[in-house]
Amino acid sequence: MTVCVFASSSSRIDKRYSAAAAELGYLLANAKIKVIYGGGGIGLMGALADAVLMNDGSITGVIPSFMKEEGWDHEGINEMIITADMGERKRNMFSLADAVVALPGGIGTLEELTEAITLKQLGLFKGPVIILNTLGFYRSFIAFLDQMVAGNFMRLEHKGIWEIARTPNEVMVALANKSTWIDDPRRIAKI
Repeated sequence: MTVCVFASSSSRIDKRYSAAAAELGYLLANAKIKVIYGGGGIGLMGALADAVLMNDGSITGVIPSFMKEEGWDHEGINEMIITADMGERKRNMFSLADAVVALPGGIGTLEELTEAITLKQLGLFKGPVIILNTLGFYRSFIAFLDQMVAGNFMRLEHKGIWEIARTPNEVMVALANKSTWIDDPRRIAKI
């Protein structure tokens, strides 16, 4: 199994977020689950990558060339795929992944998470989409998704697209369960 992890690149956030990212990296490596991520060397991305590497796991980064030129990449990972732009980066990450996990992050992470939800809603991505809600980080976002459903901008069935985990251990349980959504999501895509 290969899991795509989206995460913050900020080095200024509460260290408890980094600890959760490192714990997830440890758990993924020990479960022999391959990791694909944004290729960064700092923040939650760096904490995740370092933990995977320290535990003999497999991790692949996918980074646009301009980010590599800025020196934002992690130089110690197993493999780095360099893309022309952000769109190609995401296409690569989704195409290589069996599941998606979103750690806390900024607008880039949010955009990646919402694209994962959209792709699954349209049947273009079939794997689990797991939101790691460390310290309640995604509380407002989850409430906003609920508001979309309540207002009929999304169907009630669409709430089955994502799973919410409070801890890295709960992420591992969700990955092990390999929950499925519906076979033909396009039949309910139109509201």
